[in-house]
Amino acid sequence: MEDRQILERYDRAERLHAARIGEEFYEGFRTVDEVPSPTVSMFGSARVGEDHPAYKAAREVARLFAEAGWAVVTGGGPGCMEAANRGAKEGGGVSVGFNIDLPHEQYANPYLDISLTFRHFYARKTMFVKAAEAFVIFPGGFGTLDELFESLTLIQTGKILDFPVVLFDSTYWSPLLEWIKDTLVAQGMVSPDDVELLFLTDAPAEAVATVIDRHERREAETPAEPAKADAQ
Repeated sequence: MEDRQILERYDRAERLHAARIGEEFYEGFRTVDEVPSPTVSMFGSARVGEDHPAYKAAREVARLFAEAGWAVVTGGGPGCMEAANRGAKEGGGVSVGFNIDLPHEQYANPYLDISLTFRHFYARKTMFVKAAEAFVIFPGGFGTLDELFESLTLIQTGKILDFPVVLFDSTYWSPLLEWIKDTLVAQGMVSPDDVELLFLTDAPAEAVATVIDRHERREAETPAEPAKADAQ
């Protein structure tokens, strides 16, 4: 009898936890629906300050995207995320932050038009992908690398559309690209075509132009849906 009560108690707890996760996804989807298209998700370190080159670059790239009519999505926190949201506001665009509840580092930056805080990383990362038509990745740590490789895996496996993934700062990212080519490709772990998913640049205007050009070509190649016949 005692074992059954323990199991039932845990069963109720797990069902409640699952319901909360479902609610988090639901709120995320609703928020994504508020974000205008086209949209770029931008990632980078939360630990850089206003004077860091990555902060300055993220701010400028986001400003150029906003001026081109793109919404900008970030993790909503400090560092490169703040820079990108700040640039989006300065460019007159829509600035979005999908934050995460953490005991340190993460707080909502003051440059957000649309904001939602998540408890679970997997729900949050789903919204980054669902909202985006391109990724721009600035220097960062484990979280940034996680977002980079998750996006590449989803594109590689056809789970999401093949959209551009731009790596900003060739000095920072070149060693990783060389390892991918010299080790992963050389040993057959990934194909040479997979490496072509990544675009490396040091120029804000080139980062934005690359994304916009790929987006416009994809839009042009997508067949229009046939008009529905009027109901008789």
